[in-house]
Amino acid sequence: MAALDVIPLMRFPASWPVPVVATLAMAVLAGLDLLGAIAAKEWAEKQSIAAIAFGTIASVALFWFYASSLQYAELAVVTMGWIVLLQVGIVIVDRVHFGTVLGPDKIGALIIILVAQGYLVLAPSST
Repeated sequence: MAALDVIPLMRFPASWPVPVVATLAMAVLAGLDLLGAIAAKEWAEKQSIAAIAFGTIASVALFWFYASSLQYAELAVVTMGWIVLLQVGIVIVDRVHFGTVLGPDKIGALIIILVAQGYLVLAPSST
């Protein structure tokens, strides 16, 4: 029995269009990754066993959902969308929860990077 037979992959309804599944996958992956990042930050600051346990669960769920989403959407598209959403989420959480302030030069660089990454995700493929 193969390892993937033990833990079934998530299935989306066949009626859902691929762009909807890909967008949902990007958002869920970014959310799970963000939860893992917050747990890691909490672990680093407080050495909380609950934080490390929660982070581990979030990471396992992230891997499972990533594998599940790749049945429906392209690796590059899902990964780039996930990264773009994660970066936005991390900047927001860092600002709101941890009080980090970025200077105008860093915000400008961040916007340029996000626009370029958004182009990679949203631009029509050449094939």
